[in-house]
Amino acid sequence: MMNKRLYIVMVFAGLMALLWALPLVHSQDQLQDSPAIGYRRAVSQDAIARLQQRINSGEVKLEYSEKNGYLESVLKALNVPVSSQGLVFSKTSFQLHRIMPSSPRAIYFNDELYVGWVRGGDVLELAAVDPQLGGVFYMLDQEKTTRPRFQRNDECLQCHASNSTRNVPGFLVRSVYPDARGYPIAPLGGFITTHSSPLKERWGGWYVSGKHGNERHLGNMRFDEKGADYNPAELPSQNLTALEPRFDTATYLTPYSDIVALLVLEHQAQAHNLIAKLNYETRLALHHQQVMNEALQQPNDELSDSTRRRITHAAEDLTRYLLFAGEATWQSPINGVSNFAKEFAATGPRDKQGRSLRDLDLRRKLFRYPCSYLIYSEAFDALPKPALDHLYKQLWLALTGQTKDKDLLAIAPEDRKAVLEILRSTKTNLPAYFQRDN
Repeated sequence: MMNKRLYIVMVFAGLMALLWALPLVHSQDQLQDSPAIGYRRAVSQDAIARLQQRINSGEVKLEYSEKNGYLESVLKALNVPVSSQGLVFSKTSFQLHRIMPSSPRAIYFNDELYVGWVRGGDVLELAAVDPQLGGVFYMLDQEKTTRPRFQRNDECLQCHASNSTRNVPGFLVRSVYPDARGYPIAPLGGFITTHSSPLKERWGGWYVSGKHGNERHLGNMRFDEKGADYNPAELPSQNLTALEPRFDTATYLTPYSDIVALLVLEHQAQAHNLIAKLNYETRLALHHQQVMNEALQQPNDELSDSTRRRITHAAEDLTRYLLFAGEATWQSPINGVSNFAKEFAATGPRDKQGRSLRDLDLRRKLFRYPCSYLIYSEAFDALPKPALDHLYKQLWLALTGQTKDKDLLAIAPEDRKAVLEILRSTKTNLPAYFQRDN
């Protein structure tokens, strides 16, 4: 008769093997309770948490304005540029009763933060990138007080930890077909927008200011349930350089919803999700392997095949995104109308030739060099070592033309060479083999 302990171990091993074979889906309970993640229990180390510490110590004092509450002071304290402003009039926020075409919601962002402001709203909505947790969400009451306090709001995970965010706490930019009041028209559907989305699917429910030639998008328009085809009467909504008289722009920090800022926002949000996805996938895989090895009384010295596959798959997804595989292109040059493009490009590290991964192209694509600037981010560098090892290896194979991925092989050799040279000059902690050409 089989030893009882051996039987239990075999059953446990079978269950763990089944779990490893399934795609990773994080329920909210897993986010809260998994010992590998512990999302709700963890103390966040993001920029907003650090700002709160500075407020508590008296080092920073937020200034209140009758016009927009703490908005301007928060943006300044968190180094979020006003030029990043994007305006969304679809009712896709929990303050939806205050959002409408005549009163859009303003979104501001930098490399690790997102700030939402609604005119007359009760709170500022904020989201930060935590290196270990992914997206962490906050509210700040718009009431004058001696010591403002950012309140963490995990209720945001109802939308911000779903298939739309790669099943990790993250960010999403939606494009919908709004009606005259800003409500999304459900039968017409919508899109989650990334840098791979064709322009014709973007910015439904958003105001868009800027030039884009003959290209068409869904911004600045309203629809009815009869269909989503372009209405010739709406063509004046394209190539707008001013958003008056659609709403009172004087009540906002700038009169723009810059097309270039929106393009960067869409790329960045999904990149953050994929970095967090690789982090979560790796930590969960390593935890499952450890539990399995402890049950079998085996050493936990090396990655198992199943653990390696899980990490490799997530690393491949992130590699492709960082190198803009499948990126949408356009036929007409794009030009913004604010200072965003100039300010954005000015903040990145540059190599000896003056090149930067923040250099914009905008003639046919978003960036001049096909590698995301988020490779410099704290969240990227904080990835678990097995994840970074796999990710760097895949990036090196792609940049030296040795990958088997056809999309990455299609990157022009001169662009691969330029990215490799820029990284060698500006990215710390690169593996030694990055100094070789092959």
